[in-house]
Order: sequence, then C-alpha cells, then structure tokens
Amino acid sequence: MKVLLLGATGLIGHHVLEGLLAAPQVTELIAPTRRTLPNTAAKLRNVLIDFDRLDEYPELFDVTTIVCCLGTTMKQAGSKENFRKVDYQYCRDAAELGRAQRARAFLLVSAIGASATSPVYYSRVKGELEQHLIDLEYNHLSLYRPSMLLGERSEFRLGEKLYSKLTPLVDPFMRGPLRHYHAIPARTVAQAMVNECLALGEVIPLGPKVNVYPYDKIVKLAQSR
Repeated sequence: MKVLLLGATGLIGHHVLEGLLAAPQVTELIAPTRRTLPNTAAKLRNVLIDFDRLDEYPELFDVTTIVCCLGTTMKQAGSKENFRKVDYQYCRDAAELGRAQRARAFLLVSAIGASATSPVYYSRVKGELEQHLIDLEYNHLSLYRPSMLLGERSEFRLGEKLYSKLTPLVDPFMRGPLRHYHAIPARTVAQAMVNECLALGEVIPLGPKVNVYPYDKIVKLAQSR
C-alpha cells in the first residue's frame, strides 16, 4: 500500500503515522510537513512543503489512499480567515489533487456537529468541507466526527484540561443522541483510521461510497483489529 498522510505532526496524525509505519502492508508512507519529522523509517517519505502551494506537489498525491488529519483552532489560527485556510482550503486542495491523481480513498478527521448550514462558524467550515469532498465522488470517503479529543498536546489548553478531568463524571450521562459528544482519546481515533486504511488495502470497490463515523462507530472500528 502507498498512503499519503496529511497532518502527521498533530494530535491524531502522529498516532496514525506510528500505526501505518508499523503495518507491513504499507510499503510507502508519504508525509508532507512544514518541519522535519523525527522518525527515520525507511518507508517514510517526509517532504517539507508549503501548504499554500500544494498544487506544486501533484506527484505526492499519486497514492491509493489519503488520510487527512489537518486542523487547527481559532486561537492558533488567529483569525477566521486563517482558520478556514487550514481546516477547509488545505484539505479541499489536497482532496482535489488526490482525485486528479486517481486516489480512490480519502479519510478525513472532521468534527461532531459538522454542517454546511450550522450557525456555528467552526461547524459550518467543517460541514462545507465535508460537502465538497462528497461532491468529488471518491470511491471511498470516510468522515470521522469526534467530539472533544483527549491526549497530550504540545500547547496547553485550559478548557480541554478541565474537561478531561470532568469526563469520568460527565460520560455516564451521555446517552442517546448525546453519546456522540463523549470525549475520546486521539489515539482511539487514530487507531480507527489505521484499521480502516489497512482493511481497505488496494481493494477499493467502485463508488462513490460515503461513511460517517461518530463516537460509537469510531470506538467500534478502533477495536476491530
């Protein structure tokens, strides 16, 4: 398998990187990043790129499957425009380049509540991206919609730290439709994506097919191997 991973330095992406590198089925893992990755595995191809000029690297998208874990926060981005550039534009450009190079599967980390008609800017951007990817008609498109992510980040986030402490108290009440809002470890989301990627292999049926993974389906998929 030849896989392209976007967002390899992020909270979910670095776990996906480890999982795919450990899989013998993956013969080459292409990971475009802004800074050099510390991993030196022989089958890892780490290419330093400018994400504002993705169209200059079409050859990187000549793969079977693309796993996209790109994302930022409004605080990190500094403005709505910069947030949209990372969470929508970069992901959209990557998906279009992959389609042009005949990639057959695209796995995306989206978010719970994603909707192109949402009054919440964050959710609306995620929803607009999802709709654009659906319109591209990949043979296999998977939209992962986690809620609050748990894990060690490089930067401190007070809200997430407090929520992680409250999770054991809150989760028992998250039933019915609220179950999708369970906090979930980033490692669990990553494992689900790795499992799906490996299960797909090179055998991807003619599509288009769209899969949506909220909390419970993510957990089930993560436990499938």
